[in-house]
Amino acid sequence: MEKYENQIPTDMRMGLTTIFSLLRDTLFKTAKLKPAANIDVETFRLADEITVPNGTRVTWFGHSAFLLEIEGKRLLFDPMLGTRIPWVGAKRYSKNLPLQPEDFPAIDAIILSHDHYDHLDYSSIRKLKDKANRFIVPLGVGRHLIKWGVASEKISEHQWYEELVIEDLTLACMPARHFSGRGLFNRNSTLWCSWVIVGRETRVYFSGDSGYGPHFKEIGDTYGPFDLTMMECGQYDERFLIHMKPEETVQAHLDLRGQLLIPIHWGAFTLAFHLWTDPIERVTKAATEQKVKIATPKIGETVVIAAKEIPSNAWWRK
Repeated sequence: MEKYENQIPTDMRMGLTTIFSLLRDTLFKTAKLKPAANIDVETFRLADEITVPNGTRVTWFGHSAFLLEIEGKRLLFDPMLGTRIPWVGAKRYSKNLPLQPEDFPAIDAIILSHDHYDHLDYSSIRKLKDKANRFIVPLGVGRHLIKWGVASEKISEHQWYEELVIEDLTLACMPARHFSGRGLFNRNSTLWCSWVIVGRETRVYFSGDSGYGPHFKEIGDTYGPFDLTMMECGQYDERFLIHMKPEETVQAHLDLRGQLLIPIHWGAFTLAFHLWTDPIERVTKAATEQKVKIATPKIGETVVIAAKEIPSNAWWRK
């Protein structure tokens, strides 16, 4: 079985001390790891046709799932739209979704960053598979989709630094610092990645899951500046390096030469032992200190990238 590696050393082995500390936190550290009540989301209505073909807008669905409408195309990223993450058991904070997967109209492409359960969800793919014209994934991830009923001719797999063109859009599969696997014995058997999306007028970057590393500056030097970066900022822990801390999220955005930052990988599930609001509180504080333009939309609220006013309310405090 082929194994993939990070660009720089990333030790994910856990000694007994780390394992015992994680077990301790699992048993005893539960206060405020999730909201006290279901959080509200914005209802999202998606027309059959894109009404602003030259505009670019993004709608976040919680965690890392978002819809990018760019230059006449609809791209859906990491659509974990289920109510609970299998194996982990983490339950979604909101009772409803902005839009149910079965209610989506046609999607030009579903794009995946890696095969972890909180990014690649069986139930979501089964409901979306006939709505998507194609699936764009890193190496090895296609076999999951084929097993779940996605036609092989709709799937394209890509390695780091590989570009593909969809009419006027260029997509580039780029490095991330993470790992993969959906079981005990298949770690790193598929590739993980981040994505660059370049249109005629707009450039967007999606971090996928990634610890901080030199790849952000490399990508910024090659493809930047970016009009929008969708950057993970949650589910971090000092005991492992596979996710960024919020301050690193802001630094990575600067490395990428990003203009507008939307922090993701928070607000839907508890997968780490920090308070559920820590990621957004810390990332907005760091963004303010670094004079970074940041949007904090509610789940389901659409952000128009070129708009003069962007969502900035601290809705999570309410």
